[in-house]
Amino acid sequence: MAEEPLPGVDLERPSVARVYDWYLGGTANWAIDREFGKKVLTTFPAGKYCAQANRAFLHRAVRHLVARGVRQFVDIGSGVPTMGNVHQVADEVAPDSRVVYIDYEPVAVAHSRILLEQHGDPARHAVVHGDLRDPDGVWDAVARTGVVDLGEPLALLVTAVLHVQQTGPDGRDVGPEAIAQYRDLLPAGSFLVLSQITHEGLPEDIAAQLHAIIRMYDNDVSKHVLRSKAEFGALFGDFALLDPGVTWTASWHPEESGPDTPVIDFDDPSESVMLAGVGQKP
Repeated sequence: MAEEPLPGVDLERPSVARVYDWYLGGTANWAIDREFGKKVLTTFPAGKYCAQANRAFLHRAVRHLVARGVRQFVDIGSGVPTMGNVHQVADEVAPDSRVVYIDYEPVAVAHSRILLEQHGDPARHAVVHGDLRDPDGVWDAVARTGVVDLGEPLALLVTAVLHVQQTGPDGRDVGPEAIAQYRDLLPAGSFLVLSQITHEGLPEDIAAQLHAIIRMYDNDVSKHVLRSKAEFGALFGDFALLDPGVTWTASWHPEESGPDTPVIDFDDPSESVMLAGVGQKP
């Protein structure tokens, strides 16, 4: 496990990205992250499986879009390289695919760079440090990599990110405003892939456990914002949602699973606690 901190890494408090990495069985986390993750799982035992179900959704969405002809991917809030990154999934079926990763967490950026140096292609893969709340800055950084053509259709991935409050200068959550700006920046024909935790439509016991751990995150890690199905659907604006529309991560095209996609079985798909959807720009 990673024990020597990288420059810029705050080990005074757990990190959302590093705790998520631990849920997925990764090694880019520290004792403070693992201790918090274990505390979460004591209250919400299904938390690890919900994280894995979201990663499985990401795998399936990438495979589905590659089958539709997509060859360019921009992954914002990509996290640390655990259980198959976007380029690894895309390369299985489209070796000419191109991917740019963006993350704000120094560990995610550093480990992604190491992964790409070892197993990537600098002509087709890149990682940049960026902030979801700065769409213009992110888009400029993506353009400077030369990896993707921002004038041609691409898939923008923002998965398991928007429930972490994207706080603006005035303290408001600016996540929806940022996503609206990204929708405007995307070329016609592009796809938007989103997932995030909801408070709506959950089994009663799961809802109680989820609210308890959200309080833990709010107090010890970072503030969270949960959205209803209608609020989540509104993030797609006028984009046309692909079938089956807004649904649970566990329910989005399970037939698209690949050989390395984690298989998570829930008695009820709502136990995955995250909504998911893919929309296409007119």
